Amino acid sequence: MNRARPVLKWAGGKGQLLPALLARLPETFAAYHEPFVGGGALFFALAAQRRVGPVFLSDANPSLIDVYLGLQTDVDAVIVALRRHVYDRDRYYAVRALNPADLSLPERAARVIYLNKTCYNGLYRENRAGQFNVPFGRYANPTICDEPNLRAAAAVLRGVDIACRPFTTVLDAARPGDFVYFDPPYDPVSRTANFTGYDRRGFGPDDQRRLRDVFAELGRRGVRAMLSNSDTPFIRELYAGFPLEQVFVGRVVNSKVEGRGKVAEVIVVNLPA
Repeated sequence: MNRARPVLKWAGGKGQLLPALLARLPETFAAYHEPFVGGGALFFALAAQRRVGPVFLSDANPSLIDVYLGLQTDVDAVIVALRRHVYDRDRYYAVRALNPADLSLPERAARVIYLNKTCYNGLYRENRAGQFNVPFGRYANPTICDEPNLRAAAAVLRGVDIACRPFTTVLDAARPGDFVYFDPPYDPVSRTANFTGYDRRGFGPDDQRRLRDVFAELGRRGVRAMLSNSDTPFIRELYAGFPLEQVFVGRVVNSKVEGRGKVAEVIVVNLPA
């Protein structure tokens, strides 16, 4: 069987950070929780290593969750729907304009995958009305339907608890002995690198504070958690007193080319190793 890889390109995806994350995981844990699943890079890496038992994947973005639920419940129908799409500017804008409420779950999943593979820079961004609004991207020959990987992803998603819910609900599900990984929308390092539009609600300073409170509460309950975020004064202040390490990764989510490249991030844990 092919090793499953992330199905979506996701801004801030953790492909480059994976070695650092894997090196800081507990040796063993019971259930795995990822309340900001995004592209799910860490989940897929752990699944490939057969290091996960019960898994809880969630996100506040319903369109993203549709992809995982669609693959989990009917990967064949997702593939059929995805094969109807072609890399064409007019087709792109026609699919972007579709109302997800008028589509079946497999069609919604295929729509998100198609837009993700053909939009500008693989971004996911919504306007205040909750509509996907990223423009068409220019690629040589994008792979719209990677059937082997879609099937591999569906296989590792089998039996996983997948739901659209706020990150705070992890407090209801996580138990001592579990492990939680938080990969929230990052605190902006500058105005040009300010990208928190994964859904129409955004993710501002008050959300970051609520996340810190959940992170700390998990530690008080004996639930191990790890978090990644931008290396900014605000984040360092929020997590003062927690074990925190700086790492450098390449990032391209910046409106100016000169603002892209290696940037500092932090990895925080709520309990000492």
